Amino acid sequence: MADKAQIQAAIKVQGEVVRKLKAEKANKEQIDEEVAKLLELKAQLGGDEGKHQFVLKTAKDFDIAGQYDPMIPDAECLKIVHEILSELELGDFRIKVNDRRILDGMFAVCGVPDEKFRTICSTVDKLDKMAWEDVKNEMVKDKGLSEEVADQIGNYVSMQGGMDLAERLLQDPKLSQSKQACAGLMDMKQLFSYLELFQVTDKVVFDLSLARGLDYYTGIIYEAVLMQTLPAPTPTSQEQNGAVGEDAGVSVGSVAGGGRYDGLVGMFDPKGKKVPCVGVSIGIERIFSIMEQKAEASAEKVRTTETQVLVASAQKNLLEERLRLTAELWNAGIKAEVMYKKNPKLLSQLQHCEETGIPLVAILGEQELKDGVVKLRTVATREEADVSRAELVNEIKKRTSES
Repeated sequence: MADKAQIQAAIKVQGEVVRKLKAEKANKEQIDEEVAKLLELKAQLGGDEGKHQFVLKTAKDFDIAGQYDPMIPDAECLKIVHEILSELELGDFRIKVNDRRILDGMFAVCGVPDEKFRTICSTVDKLDKMAWEDVKNEMVKDKGLSEEVADQIGNYVSMQGGMDLAERLLQDPKLSQSKQACAGLMDMKQLFSYLELFQVTDKVVFDLSLARGLDYYTGIIYEAVLMQTLPAPTPTSQEQNGAVGEDAGVSVGSVAGGGRYDGLVGMFDPKGKKVPCVGVSIGIERIFSIMEQKAEASAEKVRTTETQVLVASAQKNLLEERLRLTAELWNAGIKAEVMYKKNPKLLSQLQHCEETGIPLVAILGEQELKDGVVKLRTVATREEADVSRAELVNEIKKRTSES
């Protein structure tokens, strides 16, 4: 068996290969082949130390493994995605949900041959980037479906809604004939009832066009997308001269995705024990890229520190007094810092605050020391006020809590 570190390095490389293929919407066969290689590498990390436990949580993923009542952990995963995207303030977003059983049932009642379920699924998965006519053309000309079957699929994949859509589809003359579709629709109703309790239905939509073409999904699937476009990158001199480039923004697309995969983990258990799982993967790299682009497009300074106040001096030879005041603020639980120079220029100290986003400056001078006060400056407005040394901590806490 290869060295563990070598296998882990190989897993990382192979994981990047799989992610790149998914991002490029490569054909399903190619993705499946690379996923199989990745799973083989992960299996090699088995052995005694990992024999009876499954470590599913990584820096980018959140997974819940174990036998639980239907849709409770699934709803929590969606709540987590909602919370992350809301807290990051990336803009308006939607979390699309569907179920592989509903998809398979839909294909069956529309007349798709069993052996073409997966290939048609991968074509439907392109609807977020292609118009329906192009998707239909691929189904008919490339995949060999009849136009009648493709049109029936088109009627379904155009549907969006919530619990109301699940209830309506349960009464659908065709779809209600499929047992697996009905099972998926009943779970979808249950899911939305939990999502209502979690207060996240404002951003979650039941979307029959969502397919996520990977074979290992067995039930609920979901994908989070940002609704707006990002500002176009700053044009080069060539683009400004009209040679290339457009004014349009850049579409963001998916930033998270996941679903239920009840059969995958059991493949690596020596006794074939089934371990139901549901999880979500957050697109960390894409989110960081979006945040960077938003920061570049905004005139607002990005705060790069948690420091609440910089202790500064207006004259020379006041290092000891700055350090003494800094210690007082630290002892009171204030996040304070001081520049590591004996006699820094006041302008340099103020510029440091503006560049890093420190909101307040506590300025000491000979007159302030005589009067027992500190000149407290708000960096954003440049307003200054003398505050007594005894009231300084309370004033800093008050101002930072308001900002």
